[in-house]
Amino acid sequence: MMVETFEFEYPRVLSIAGSDSGGGAGIQADLKTFAALGCYGMTAITALTAQNTRGVRAIHGVPAGMLREQIDAVVEDIGLDAVKIGMLHAPEIVQTVAEAIDRYALQKVVLDPVMVATSGAVLIDNPAITVLVHELFGRATVVTPNLDEASLLVGRTLDNEAAMEAAAHDLLAMGAQAVLLKGGHLAGDVVSDLLLMQNADAHWMRAPRIHSANTHGTGCTLSSAIAAHLALGASLLEAVEAARAYVRAALAAGARVRTGAGSGPLNHGHAPLSMRLKPLR
Repeated sequence: MMVETFEFEYPRVLSIAGSDSGGGAGIQADLKTFAALGCYGMTAITALTAQNTRGVRAIHGVPAGMLREQIDAVVEDIGLDAVKIGMLHAPEIVQTVAEAIDRYALQKVVLDPVMVATSGAVLIDNPAITVLVHELFGRATVVTPNLDEASLLVGRTLDNEAAMEAAAHDLLAMGAQAVLLKGGHLAGDVVSDLLLMQNADAHWMRAPRIHSANTHGTGCTLSSAIAAHLALGASLLEAVEAARAYVRAALAAGARVRTGAGSGPLNHGHAPLSMRLKPLR
């Protein structure tokens, strides 16, 4: 009888996030991104949403016990190399994720503090925001808010680069190890993003704005791409820069494609890579 000899494994990335029935954001965008970057994607679903390119119609939260079972099932059997955390709508869901990070000593954790959908729908309740900051900021490798989310967290409007940098310092003071503050909502033809890490200088990344009506899931895609590159062995700075390049190319490739009547998705599959292999440990 022949015995199989295994030599390799895939880079494994877990998305802990909500489901987008329209396929443009949430775990659907995450899985597309993981696959496009050559990683093996897994999910632990926090909530079901009924949504399309025009908005969110309904949200149905997954019980905390079921979320824990999903995480346990994946980690105990398949294992993982990085984690992306997205929509966490309630305090008990946030706490469940924090406990899982500690239980398995999870590393390379990318926290996208999803609070408001592109359509304007609120995706998290106020008590959950407080718990999110207290329980997850210090456990994440990097936190990736957009300007609206950062404004909500620091309690003031952010309308220029100086305000962004001050807010990033405030987020570090709240316990974050590193912050990628996305400046896409600022006016102008240049998009400025800021990566600020503890005890390091501010690292600004600027690029011409890509004009497109199809921006649904941009934040989900960016955080997933960062997690994928971390799983592939990149440093945080390398992962952020590579993820930004992937998102920009996906935006450009999807700009002239119509999907639905509202804000359509990116073209996640514009340049897919084969599944990467790494030596089995």
